[in-house]
Amino acid sequence: MRELALNILDIAENSLAAGAKRIEILVSADFERDRCVIEIRDDGCGMDAEMLARVTDPFTTTRTTRKVGMGIPLFKFSAESAGGSFTIRSKKGKGTEVRAEYQISHVDRMPLGDFGGVVLQLVTMNPGVDFLIRAENGECSGKLDTCEVREILGENISFTLPEVRAFLKEYIQENLVEIFGGRL
Repeated sequence: MRELALNILDIAENSLAAGAKRIEILVSADFERDRCVIEIRDDGCGMDAEMLARVTDPFTTTRTTRKVGMGIPLFKFSAESAGGSFTIRSKKGKGTEVRAEYQISHVDRMPLGDFGGVVLQLVTMNPGVDFLIRAENGECSGKLDTCEVREILGENISFTLPEVRAFLKEYIQENLVEIFGGRL
């Protein structure tokens, strides 16, 4: 993967496959400390201790269509090769938390990429799932909580309506530019 947004999308898709009804995504940058943290939490089915111990091995997957699973191992590798760290915690029946930390200035850190596009895709294509997306830089922050948006719009208004999708796209992009200013 060439950008961190695609790693986020992959982990969120794992959450969806695990039956999550709420997914929280945080992208936090501390430019003074030269650190970026990405966290993804879900309330999906979680993993037992045995699967959790093997999940960073690329030859471990729950998929039946192929015998390798590269998403989590690549996310881990991207963090560790960019002067950071990676942790994953999970409990069967409770959900999973993934955390990757990066040194922002590290030559091997991939760019954040089209995080706004990933958020828009996740929110508009998964109407039965609640998302809490947060972005912060220590000085300012923004969030998109689909529960709050549904309260404002009403339950019967689809996020896929052209006007709603256009509003969400603009809102997401404006916030990301204000918070990160193209520095990730």
